[in-house]
Amino acid sequence: MMRGELLYEGKAKKVYLSDEPDLYLIEYKDDATAFDGVKKDHLEGKGILNNTLAAVFFDLLEKKGVATHYVRMVSEREMLVKALTIIPVELIVRNIAAGSISKRLGIPEGTVLKRTVLEFCLKNDALHDPLINHYHIYAMGLASEEEMALLESAALEVNAVLTPFLKERGITLVDFKLEFGRHRGRILLGDEISADTCRFWDSFSGEKLDKDRFRRDLGGVVEAYREVLRRVK
Repeated sequence: MMRGELLYEGKAKKVYLSDEPDLYLIEYKDDATAFDGVKKDHLEGKGILNNTLAAVFFDLLEKKGVATHYVRMVSEREMLVKALTIIPVELIVRNIAAGSISKRLGIPEGTVLKRTVLEFCLKNDALHDPLINHYHIYAMGLASEEEMALLESAALEVNAVLTPFLKERGITLVDFKLEFGRHRGRILLGDEISADTCRFWDSFSGEKLDKDRFRRDLGGVVEAYREVLRRVK
C-alpha cells in the first residue's frame, strides 16, 4: 500500500490519498487535544489503540448491516477507507447525561436518560462546533430531509448494536459522536469510533475508560484505552 498526498490533518488523524482508486489512507496520531485544542499532549501508543478499536467497531457494525467507510487495517496505526465527502453535521448520541449536556441542562452527570437523545453540531472548528437543529441544517443546505432521516436512523442503529455488545464486556456506552459522508451516491458512517469519540464507563466501578481521563486530568489515558481494547477484541 503506497501512501499518496496528504489531504487533511486533524487533531487526531491524517488523511492521505492511496494508490487504490477512490480509497483514502487514514493514519491515527498519538496527539491528544481537548477544549478546542487549548489542552494538548502526546500520548505514546494512543493512535495505535484507536486505530485498532475503530477497526473492531467498524467490522462489527458492517456485520450487523451498518454501512461504513472502513475497508481494512493496513498497519497498526493505519486503515484504508472509502473516500467520503463529509456531511458537516456531527451527530451526538446520548444514553446517559455527561459532559456538556449536564452543564447546559443541569442534568446531573450519570443520570440515565428516559430515551436516547440525538444532538447535532455544525462541524466547524473555527466556530467551536456549535449546536444546531434541523432548521439550521436545511436552511444552510448541509443535508436534505431524506439524508437526515438516514443519518438519524443509522445513528440509532449504531447505538443498538454497540450498547449490548459493550454491556456484555462490562462497559457502559454513555454517549458518542458520529460523522457521515457521501460515497458514490450512498451515505456511509465515517470518521472513527474509539475512546476518543465515545464515553465508556466501567459498568461496575463507574471508572472512566475514555478521553475524559485526559480532559479531567485523571491520568492513565493510554491504559484505559488499552483496557477497552482488551475487552472488545
